[in-house]
Amino acid sequence: MQDATPSNQATSAATHEASGLPEPPVRHVAVVGGGTAGWMAALLLADSKFGERLKVTVLESPTVGIIGVGEGSTPWLRAFFDSLGIEESEWMPACNATYKSGITFDRWSTRPGFESYFHPFPSTLDNLTMPQFLSNVHARLNDADLHAHPDRFFLSKRLAVNGQAPKSPRHFPFDVGYGYHFDSALLGAFLHKKALQRGVTHVSRHMNAATLDERGNIRALELEGGDTLAADFFVDCTGFAALLIGKALQTPYVSFASNLFNDSAIAMPTPLEDGPIPSQTVSTALRHGWAWKIPLTSRNGNGYVYSSAHSTADAAETELRTHLGLLDADVAARHLKMRVGRYAKHWNRNCVAVGLSQGFIEPLEATALFFVQRTAASLVDALEKGDLGEAAQAAFNDGMNARFEGTRDYIVTHYKTNTRTDTDYWRANAANPALSDPLRRLLGAWLSSRPIAPGIDHGAIGRSYPTLSWYALLAGVGLFPDAANLRAPTEKEARFDLAGIDNLLERSATNFPDHRACLADIPPGTARLELFAKPDGGGRRAALGAL
Repeated sequence: MQDATPSNQATSAATHEASGLPEPPVRHVAVVGGGTAGWMAALLLADSKFGERLKVTVLESPTVGIIGVGEGSTPWLRAFFDSLGIEESEWMPACNATYKSGITFDRWSTRPGFESYFHPFPSTLDNLTMPQFLSNVHARLNDADLHAHPDRFFLSKRLAVNGQAPKSPRHFPFDVGYGYHFDSALLGAFLHKKALQRGVTHVSRHMNAATLDERGNIRALELEGGDTLAADFFVDCTGFAALLIGKALQTPYVSFASNLFNDSAIAMPTPLEDGPIPSQTVSTALRHGWAWKIPLTSRNGNGYVYSSAHSTADAAETELRTHLGLLDADVAARHLKMRVGRYAKHWNRNCVAVGLSQGFIEPLEATALFFVQRTAASLVDALEKGDLGEAAQAAFNDGMNARFEGTRDYIVTHYKTNTRTDTDYWRANAANPALSDPLRRLLGAWLSSRPIAPGIDHGAIGRSYPTLSWYALLAGVGLFPDAANLRAPTEKEARFDLAGIDNLLERSATNFPDHRACLADIPPGTARLELFAKPDGGGRRAALGAL
């Protein structure tokens, strides 16, 4: 069989020495699978310090469709584009993208006054309101009758519901964290184009199998038509099929099915409404799962994530159509299956899995692209350090597994703290005993009226999510003593002026532009990454690896 690896990028040793670029520990990385995950990984590899000395090839099957990882992100996608020097004014219009200030959760709780809450992305302005929020929460946990709903304390909530873009003007000295909504197919196509411009090679062929050498490493890929593609290192971006990490290397899989019941989804678009564009995702609890609503510049993305053990696909589609007012409309629905869990090793031998191939946690907090970025950036860091040994692999896998499990715990908490009793699905989630030890300790401390912030800050509990997120969730669903048993607050407990906070946030919000108008003329400029990066000297990818 002939080697399908393009040969026109071979560079002589003399040219390498003259370039002044360092020698990579591997010379050729093959990314198997395209889509958002494959092209993101390829771009980060191409952006390494090795430059052209590290050859990157993306093998993409022309016959296998792309699932996509949803249409929402966390603020880490902002860091990804900034690390590559790609302006929002270039990529956002190409992907019908909008800004995202956070997520509203509707109908997850039935506690009076807590039927809905907003999970905000962080803002430097939070430093002026977070202490008051935490103080009121702690006082209410100790039976004081104080306002402790998160929506009143954070700027991002106001921007989201007002239809404002979370883009801080130069005269406003506080940065606001934000993510994005986007068309995942268009984003994949945009990243594909950018990767080719930066020297990544694209091979459009279907892979039949991977061959292993005598040590169990992947030697080459057998392609349809009889050719092979050889490389030194492989990145598995083949989605749930996990053709390399799972099928070829037989890596054990760790299911999260006992923790998270949802395994199916339905996607269905609707027209974008006239008027302001909310800068938020909305997650609405339905009978057997939850529905998302994500505004793009071209349409609304809608869907229903549900448990097939509690609802048939037809019943779920009917419920979603009823929720959207499309019961009799001729709008096609796309049905998807999800495998929730992770592989025991994200890095096994000479292969790293990235994206759905490494694992998946349901899309409630839109974390899929974060895991793509974090895993690919960590691989680049390992390559740049030149350490691909067993100890480095073990540390890589331990870190990724901890992040998966920490994220799983946060998602599980949404379900565990629900108070709906209308279906077996919600009752089973509330009664589910499959909790990790760190999550048991966190919930135990909260229900015992003990502050959880110190444990979160030190990483003992609440892994992968910051204090703001945990307090917003637990206070947002009203996990407090019964209102009938609350007492009048002491003078010390009631020392904060909530009207002053209202005034601060109302006046601050006047500095931000209308979302629709901002999208029509996106201002240039590099985002400020200090909200997310740690001062670890990690270079341009430090922000991608700081969580």
